[in-house]
Amino acid sequence: MDKNYQPGKIEKKIYNFWEKEGFFNPDKLGKRHKKVYSMVIPPPNITGVLHMGHSLNVVIQDTLIRWKRMQGFKTVWIPGTDHAGIATQNVVEKDLRKKGKSRFDLGRKKFIEEVWKWKREYGDSILEQLKRLGASCDWSRTRFTMDDQYTKAVQQAFLHYYKKGWVFHDKRVINWCPRCQTSLSDLELEHKEKKGKIWFIRYPLKGGKNEYVTVATTRPETMLGDMAVAVNPKDKRYKGVIGELAVLPIVNREIPIITDRIIDLNFGSGAVKITPAHSLVDEQIAKRNKIGMIQVIDERGRMNEKTPFSYQGLKVEEAREKVIKELDKLNLIEKIIDYSHDVPVCYRCGRHIELIPSKQWFLKMDELSKVALNSVEKGEVKFYPKRWEKVYFNWLKNVQDWCLSRQIWWGHQLPIFFCQKKQEEFPITNSQFSNGEEILKSRREELFVVSDKKPSKCPFCKNCEMLQSTDVFDTWFSSALWPFAVLGWPKKTKDLKNFYPTNTLSTARDIINLWVSRMIFSSQEFIGKNPFRDVVIHATVLTKDGKRMSKSLGTGIDPIGLIEDYGADSVRFGIAWQITDRQDIHFNKDDIIAGQKFCNKIWNAARFVLANNPSQINTDKKLIYANKNLTSTDKKILKALNETIKSVTGDLEKFHFGQAIQTMYRFFWHDFCDIYIEKSKNQIKNPKLKENTKKILFYVFLNCLKILHPFMPFITEEIYQIFPLKNKEKALIIEKWPEVSLEKIIGR
Repeated sequence: MDKNYQPGKIEKKIYNFWEKEGFFNPDKLGKRHKKVYSMVIPPPNITGVLHMGHSLNVVIQDTLIRWKRMQGFKTVWIPGTDHAGIATQNVVEKDLRKKGKSRFDLGRKKFIEEVWKWKREYGDSILEQLKRLGASCDWSRTRFTMDDQYTKAVQQAFLHYYKKGWVFHDKRVINWCPRCQTSLSDLELEHKEKKGKIWFIRYPLKGGKNEYVTVATTRPETMLGDMAVAVNPKDKRYKGVIGELAVLPIVNREIPIITDRIIDLNFGSGAVKITPAHSLVDEQIAKRNKIGMIQVIDERGRMNEKTPFSYQGLKVEEAREKVIKELDKLNLIEKIIDYSHDVPVCYRCGRHIELIPSKQWFLKMDELSKVALNSVEKGEVKFYPKRWEKVYFNWLKNVQDWCLSRQIWWGHQLPIFFCQKKQEEFPITNSQFSNGEEILKSRREELFVVSDKKPSKCPFCKNCEMLQSTDVFDTWFSSALWPFAVLGWPKKTKDLKNFYPTNTLSTARDIINLWVSRMIFSSQEFIGKNPFRDVVIHATVLTKDGKRMSKSLGTGIDPIGLIEDYGADSVRFGIAWQITDRQDIHFNKDDIIAGQKFCNKIWNAARFVLANNPSQINTDKKLIYANKNLTSTDKKILKALNETIKSVTGDLEKFHFGQAIQTMYRFFWHDFCDIYIEKSKNQIKNPKLKENTKKILFYVFLNCLKILHPFMPFITEEIYQIFPLKNKEKALIIEKWPEVSLEKIIGR
């Protein structure tokens, strides 16, 4: 062995050895492995690079799969990537802008070709980074959410829902990103705190001399689309005006004063403006009170033709300033107070979201949410830590219908085909189905066909070439199928039969509702089984001082840089050490440095053990434990080893990764190195104890390698390959996990 451990020299060699020998592929592990343990990787975006959150999750998953592999399970860990519709389209469009072009210059077909070109060049880079960390995925089964087979699965799922009557087309207020020009779900938004103001505006009462009702709002520009003023029916301040009409300032339109129990008596003045076209809450209030809507903000985030002429074309911020100035001139602003509130922004581009009415495709969630709730309530799917079940329940019990459609080009195109000629007879401009041009959509909803194949003949006009919707599916719709689509569904494949359902999912808390819940109800709907049994929700990795890690903010930490500086095992050790049940991890680089020192300790201990066992040795545990010449020191280390095996195994069963590695660290560094190795030096000098002591040294150290392997695979495999051991496996990765010895130690 070299004097010093050199991870840079060893890690690539060891990983290539594992891949070449096929240890990650269950089909190549022979009949020794009978019980099945399967996992799917949360597919990283093809635009992504490895960050600390990925690294934490890989450490958890790889530790589990290596441990189960050593326990004798037929293991498979399926990797893959997500096409990440909005994120990937943004990246490619950004590259085009550098060349002075836009996607409209290319057209849809050419633009998609550019995206595929980008994907081939950069899309799998994050998977290569996962290998640097030691991820033992079965790369022969790598999947991508835009593969042909996966696309068929997405289409099949949509057709299934449509045939059940759960898919519908409706105009509703949705989250709209003016920058990305697409709808977004509530779960795809980020909320940033913004210092703003509350304006208290006087709305004159019709026919009332100097009488008015004061409304409080954070968005005065939307008042141009107000349809009512609402108060709580219990609010005594407004009993005299309920049912009266107010005159909307600037527009001079009469609007009713209505009641709704959702109105907060303690916010502002207790009276609020109702703008159904630009508020989800107001839309519901309007429906309950049978009030219409007027849209005043368009898809570009500008004031539209429904506003007074002087406002048309203004940006929202410009319109706000203009409204405030006009109200001030009319002496209709009662007061202004400072107010901090959360503002929704697009999770990809960071642009402020506008709420606008839009015709979209929705999936009814009533029945699906019940199924997902039932799986966890019955204990069929368990969360670790258990407290995350509350987040899961809260969302599902208040879930809204799922907006499936997105107005971008990269993604799974909706399998919906429209009659063109009939549309010309009933023209309504609807740019949501645009392909660089505006398409006319019919008033008649029956003038479309839902099919996984383009109809050869239009069933409506009999002779047009039907036009496919240019909308694509929400990326999370395809991700919801991940656990079974990667195994070949909707085909009844051998992999689907052998490896489904999977056992454990490890993921972040921010996608419990975006992904976990949707996988559960999708799996129940299409397979009739839950997709996994255990859901491990790992902590969020923050900076040492508790800030969010962000590359753009300069607070991110590059795991690959850490690997190059300290080695993958040191990084894995440092990450695992910090895994607890806490909600957040304040990442500490000191633990990685400690991991580096621990690697050196393991290496030096290996050199000592090897120096005293230069030839092949039999480490049969029955011979070790039955030996009558065991000293008190021997008995103590064997007992401590037993307790360590039991403790670490129990911790892994409970997903207590930090506790497991800390237990092993203390045993190896203190009990084995500091005490036993030191005392063994004297025992080896005793001719009667020499050979037995060497065997125990070797036996204990070999078991340490096995226990450490799931956490620190590279150094442990390298040492295992060097050690002279009789009847050993081809590699440590497929060695048997140590069991607690039941043999009685004589004299214990």
